Amino acid sequence: MKKISSAVILAAGYSSRLGQPKALVKWNEETLIERSIRLLEEAGIKKIVVVANKELITDFMPLVGNHSIIVNPSPENGRTGSLQVGIKSILSNLPSTPRAILVVPVDRCGWESSTIRVLLSQKTNSKPIPSGHPLLLFDIAKVMMAPQDMPLREIVEITEVSAPGRYLNIDTPEDLEGLND
Repeated sequence: MKKISSAVILAAGYSSRLGQPKALVKWNEETLIERSIRLLEEAGIKKIVVVANKELITDFMPLVGNHSIIVNPSPENGRTGSLQVGIKSILSNLPSTPRAILVVPVDRCGWESSTIRVLLSQKTNSKPIPSGHPLLLFDIAKVMMAPQDMPLREIVEITEVSAPGRYLNIDTPEDLEGLND
């Protein structure tokens, strides 16, 4: 069985409700994008693609190490479009389609590297409870064929599994208070 070693970090949104780029929010002395990358690396994920909007690419460059940054030219179309951009990047650099990938929205940050280890033991599309993210995605072809603006929950069936973490969703200035709890 092939090991799952690829992840897409979704960080292309414009963060209009928050008023600042979510990926650059600091939590315990690191940005949310740095935290996501660190936790994925700790869990053994080797190939990480960060999907950004064109305004943030230069801000992300010093934060992602040797991992790839790819621009979503139309982030206003939603997360599925950003995910498709990230998957295309992964597929273009691998000899075969991966069995599954991890989908990591940068603003859903309450998970730990141990959350990933639980997900990697699953055999179907799975998301951890209580954190809700990241998502382990097996139905890659289904996602690639879907409209860019269709929510992922309408494209694939996702099983919930118990895993370490807590629910955090950084969308508004008030949500930042949850990072200090």
